[in-house]
Amino acid sequence: MQEPLKPIYRTKMGVLYEGDSSLLLESKYFKPLKKKVNLIFTSPPFPLNKKKAYGNLTGQQYIEWLSDFGPIFRELLTPDGSLVIELGNAWEPGVPTMSLLSLEALIGLKKSSDFHLCQEFVWNNTTKLPSPAEWVTVRRIRVKDSFTKLWWLSPTTNPKADNRRVLKEYSPEMKALIKRKKYNSGIRPSEHRISKEGFLKDNSGAIPSNVISLPNTNSKDRYLCYCKQNGLKHHPARMPSDLAKFFIDFLTEPGDLILDPFGGSNVTGFVAEQCGRRWRSVEMDSTYAESSISRFESAWKVSRKNHNLGVDTK
Repeated sequence: MQEPLKPIYRTKMGVLYEGDSSLLLESKYFKPLKKKVNLIFTSPPFPLNKKKAYGNLTGQQYIEWLSDFGPIFRELLTPDGSLVIELGNAWEPGVPTMSLLSLEALIGLKKSSDFHLCQEFVWNNTTKLPSPAEWVTVRRIRVKDSFTKLWWLSPTTNPKADNRRVLKEYSPEMKALIKRKKYNSGIRPSEHRISKEGFLKDNSGAIPSNVISLPNTNSKDRYLCYCKQNGLKHHPARMPSDLAKFFIDFLTEPGDLILDPFGGSNVTGFVAEQCGRRWRSVEMDSTYAESSISRFESAWKVSRKNHNLGVDTK
């Protein structure tokens, strides 16, 4: 049997492989990582009704495909590890109604591995173009679909997490309240009691919500410039690096191991390295895998020196 592994490049903290993650993650190369991965952070191809360049599946085939990864992911995760998976919305073909395919796939994944659902997150893409175009911009009978959900699952009900690592800057109003040290404490109509001491304590920042609003416009980053200069197709569904950073900071510590089985342009690996985490990424498309080396300056220089994008920089 032909081995599925093909290392594309290595950096100080990680390795990117080209191959089918359904085969690679169960191969002998990943056996040493069983029960050692602290976070699987990934965005698999969405269950769209039309085929895209990055190889999405549709219908029941998608549900079964994603469900099959559940036991594989659980076997790799530490007992207190986390799986964060982005699943986009799907629409029924030819009609202005939404599909439940993403939710069915999530349920299938959860049931196949007995994961616990820790929390759901919404990424509001503040710069997303109006879609689905037929119903939004042509017939004008729907509003634009501008968010995706990220689902946080774990083998345990109490995975490693600390929201103090992802605090947001206080608003000017909150800063003024803390400085003034005056607040209308007491019982609210909801019967929730707010104490003056607890509310006005300076905790160095505000706890973020599970709605994350981020733009996804970075047309001049190194990766896109590299693809353009070398006549390479770029990955069409890249996520903003700040989205990956939020979950990496929230759910891991420096030195932890992060895995992205659907690496794309390897945003996860790049952000993990910046945050001092070890990482492994897998991408099936050779062009996407090879061009992602441009995110890593040192590896890129080695690649350019050897005139070979696919060099394994050990």
